[in-house]
Amino acid sequence: QVQFVESGGGLVQPGGSLRLTCAASGFDFRTTVMTWFRQALGKEREWVATIVPIGGIPMFADSVKGRFTISRDNAKNTMSLQMNSLKPEDTAVYYCNRVPLSTPWGQGTQVTVSS
Repeated sequence: QVQFVESGGGLVQPGGSLRLTCAASGFDFRTTVMTWFRQALGKEREWVATIVPIGGIPMFADSVKGRFTISRDNAKNTMSLQMNSLKPEDTAVYYCNRVPLSTPWGQGTQVTVSS
């Protein structure tokens, strides 16, 4: 059974940082492209970043490029999203998934950027 568990969210002031973690199971993580999405209240879910299994150049949405980095640990079946210089518009529930996307999604982790 494919499963995603996101963690690391919280409340942070503008300009602050957070590190999100995704624990994945139920498939061969080492050979799977992984991705982060987010969904703000009242808005559709939007793509944030993608990382390939080994090497390659991660891809980021323009809205987070230069502020977010993505990494993975294939030995632990985990993926991380380091978020720096956070802005109020980054407030959302963050989700991880694989490519192609599978259901069900995880519960997500809430990130709130506010002073």
